[in-house]
Amino acid sequence: MSALAQYDVADLGARAETMINALGVISAEPGRLARLFLTPEHRRAADLVAAWMKEAGLAVTEDALGTVRGHLPGMSPRKLLVGSHIDTVIDAGRYDGIFGVVAGILAARHIARSGQIPPLSVDVLAFGDEEGSRFPTTLSSSLAVAGHFDMAQLSQPDRDGVTLADAVRAYGNQPENIASSAYKRDGVAAYVELHIEQGPVLEARQQPLGVVTAIAGQTYLTVELAGESGHAGTVPMNLRRDALAGAAELISFIEGVAKGYREGVVATVGKLALSPNAANVIPANVTFTLDLRTTADETRQRHAIAEKFRMEARAVAERRGLGLAITQTRNTPMTLGDMRLQDGLARAAAAVGFDAPRLGSGAGHDGQAMVKLCPVGMLFVRCRGGISHNPAEYASPQDMGIAIAALIEFLKQFRDF
Repeated sequence: MSALAQYDVADLGARAETMINALGVISAEPGRLARLFLTPEHRRAADLVAAWMKEAGLAVTEDALGTVRGHLPGMSPRKLLVGSHIDTVIDAGRYDGIFGVVAGILAARHIARSGQIPPLSVDVLAFGDEEGSRFPTTLSSSLAVAGHFDMAQLSQPDRDGVTLADAVRAYGNQPENIASSAYKRDGVAAYVELHIEQGPVLEARQQPLGVVTAIAGQTYLTVELAGESGHAGTVPMNLRRDALAGAAELISFIEGVAKGYREGVVATVGKLALSPNAANVIPANVTFTLDLRTTADETRQRHAIAEKFRMEARAVAERRGLGLAITQTRNTPMTLGDMRLQDGLARAAAAVGFDAPRLGSGAGHDGQAMVKLCPVGMLFVRCRGGISHNPAEYASPQDMGIAIAALIEFLKQFRDF
């Protein structure tokens, strides 16, 4: 018999939706959701999450990079970490990241109020820098928790020239305390995250839950092209050094390369800036980002694609008389979900009556940092249309309630490795 009957799934889902909607109005911009790392909006969201953790019966602390932690004691002091992030992209949906934090709080609340003691202590984590929307780095908060934060990143500025170090201080913390954010490796058993799928597979299979096998590897490049501005009406086409035309050629090239692979490779130019950016002036300078992701034969394949792009960029720059600079700002390997955690999450899904298919994640997650500390596992939740990073992002209360019930089962059943 399914264990789902012992849970009020409708109540769990309704509570999750109410909490998600409460966080969804904390934004730097009217009319759209934008909540960036170490901003006043991050502070408001973190304080609200901390209040929910306390109401759930958890002991709450916060580390130097703003990760909020709620602790539920277990039979063992060894910790099972559960969480996700509360920062967003610009013009975001409400569920990405936030659902995983809310699910962790509600699962811990259920266990605490039932009087049960889980086999391991549980820490619910609310990270603040998964999206990388403010600084040119990302996963800062989870890397600090994992003990792998690079202190050199503190000098990185945001678009307004505010360095990460200054942002930490403005948030009310001290950069020199970041090292103390790290968990001790022997004190942590695993990290588990619930997340909306951000893709259409579960909806197509008519399944509310899925177990993640791997998180795609990512390479981020920043490409700068330098040409010469000139009058749009007087400079002949064959004498132009048009940086934007060169960028367009390269963007088209990398799209063709990615499409040449049947599956497992995606390439995205998501940010582009040009100057002088005037209607009647030839663009002199262009900077754009290239996001490469792979899931199959990932390290060798992604390196080969990036090198092919660099060769083409050099050829285009030479032919068009452009200056060229390419900087690699991120290179994250593929992260495999621990097989024992995959099996445990599958059993938890089965316990509440669902056969959770196994699938990969093309999106990045905090697990890519946490794997440096401990084994990681993820449980996906169906989202409507597979839409994410978009205000139309949506997961039903019913599916969220089922996922939280599965997480409760996992926390109750999980034993140390």
